Amino acid sequence: DTCPTAETTFANATCSASTSSPLRKYLYVFVLGQLLLGVGGTPLYTLGTSFIDDSVPKHKSSLYIGKFKTVNLLFLNYFSSTKVDQDDPRWLGAWWIGFLACFFAVWLLIIPFSCFPKHLPGTAKIQAEKIPETHDDGGEVLVQTNDIGQSFKDFPIALLILLKNPVLMSLIVASSSEALVATGFATFLPKFIENQFGKSSSFSATLAGLVLIPGAALGQVISGVLVSKRKMNCRGIIKFMIGTCSVALILNTVFLFAKCGNEPFAGVSETYNGTGTLYNLTAPCNANCKCLRSMYYPVCGSDEVQYFSPCFAGCASYLFNNMQKTYHNCSCVGKSKRGNGSEDFLYEAVPGKCPTQCNYLPLFLTFFFFAIVFTFMATTPTTVAILRCVPDKQRSLALGVQLLFLRLLGTIPGPILFGVAIDNSCTLWDIDECETKGACWVYDNERMAYLLMGISAACKIVTIIFVVMAVYFYKPPPLTKALRQRTSGKISAIHA
Repeated sequence: DTCPTAETTFANATCSASTSSPLRKYLYVFVLGQLLLGVGGTPLYTLGTSFIDDSVPKHKSSLYIGKFKTVNLLFLNYFSSTKVDQDDPRWLGAWWIGFLACFFAVWLLIIPFSCFPKHLPGTAKIQAEKIPETHDDGGEVLVQTNDIGQSFKDFPIALLILLKNPVLMSLIVASSSEALVATGFATFLPKFIENQFGKSSSFSATLAGLVLIPGAALGQVISGVLVSKRKMNCRGIIKFMIGTCSVALILNTVFLFAKCGNEPFAGVSETYNGTGTLYNLTAPCNANCKCLRSMYYPVCGSDEVQYFSPCFAGCASYLFNNMQKTYHNCSCVGKSKRGNGSEDFLYEAVPGKCPTQCNYLPLFLTFFFFAIVFTFMATTPTTVAILRCVPDKQRSLALGVQLLFLRLLGTIPGPILFGVAIDNSCTLWDIDECETKGACWVYDNERMAYLLMGISAACKIVTIIFVVMAVYFYKPPPLTKALRQRTSGKISAIHA
């Protein structure tokens, strides 16, 4: 047998003696870019959120902060590239377009931002009418007595005051645990959909975006409205977070009921029509084709079995019909299961993975959407509770500390942990001609679902535990002290 579709152009490929990539130096460019993004974005989150909280009445703060966070999410999008077929397993979105768009947008916003005053009209009156809810651990008295925050040398003591605030630290750990799950799913949800439900990379990315972004935005808006309309105090806000996190934990069990098994894959989950062995892509029917495992281009045979590539399916020819490529004379493909008896369908294959028989995708997307909504319903209340439980002069610093812990405990380890879990569910790795292991081509779907659900559930439980701790530790200031601070604030506002 001859296999014209084999990867003959790679027959003379040689392994390079050097293991370092010439593109390795660009890693430092990405690191520098992320540092600049952090330097530019952090003040907007810390100072911007505090500015909003200063400028609006207390019961409306959550509403405006929720809108602020929602607008941030709505600017997220997925950009596609047309240089590679979107059905190709190597397809990647044009990730760099988002960076260019944000670059120009940020520079255009510098002008209106520079026109804002230090305080909006009426801010002093609004501040004077607010009743303080700072956690009563002596931090507020220490800040006011020593006038901490007037110079940079006060930074160590100011930071120590925040780190000793048990309510703040409990909320920060809880939000970091939630950030770990959110960033993990934001990174790998398209891969989960692609492998569980047999969808293309581009379509999976689109579905993930349609679930994650609107769900997160809706959750933040709903929570902001509820906290504002109910005029919740700090303790009430934290209790509200316990409820939303508990519902999100229950909805997380969707992974148990909406998972799919793997479709038949020649050389992975079953042999080639009874020949060859499991976990070996080479069989007598394609032994003469000299196929390479580095060329992954899945095809679905007429026997409803998936093959690693047309070469491993033993296909000797292909035809184009209405822009649809069809492979013929495939020596490894068995008899057609279409039941029409037509010889035209024997020994043929079409590009792409075989359509899955699993119909749980609508169920999964529905439940996961609501899980995202309830997950992000805790985001805005967390920010508001942090602003309430710390001294007024330390609100921006408290948000900065939260952002630091979010990065260290959440957004950085999140994708890493999810990536390790997904790699542990791999059953077929990309092995190039140099015997170097690359990306994973085939996953154990059930194992992947269990691992992702386990990580998500564990993080949700950690979140609930620390939010409960925040309620337990929170000690509101005595009413007399709060009224005295409010009276002094009114006097300062009048003199101002």
